[in-house]
Amino acid sequence: MQQYQQAQGEVSSALSRLLVTVERYPELKATQNFQQLQSQLEGTENRINVERNRYNETVNEYNVYIKQFPNNIIVGMYGFDEMPRYAADPGAEDAPEVDFDF
Repeated sequence: MQQYQQAQGEVSSALSRLLVTVERYPELKATQNFQQLQSQLEGTENRINVERNRYNETVNEYNVYIKQFPNNIIVGMYGFDEMPRYAADPGAEDAPEVDFDF
């Protein structure tokens, strides 16, 4: 889970650097191909968010299931543990700051 969260942080960092580059070169924003890329990136971010939420919902159901009687007896015998929920890095919900002072 930690490797996955680290990879998510690296993707977010790369996207923020891309957006800063775009702001520095206004003619790049005008091309149709780049507009399609931005649209695809937005769609990808939305799909990742949906799947992240589905994962957390499934983990919640699993964690509740293993705590209920008589499941907790069987779980205890076979050593099942609670699964961790995905948690974004602190500050990930904030948009990156862009500094235009060169």
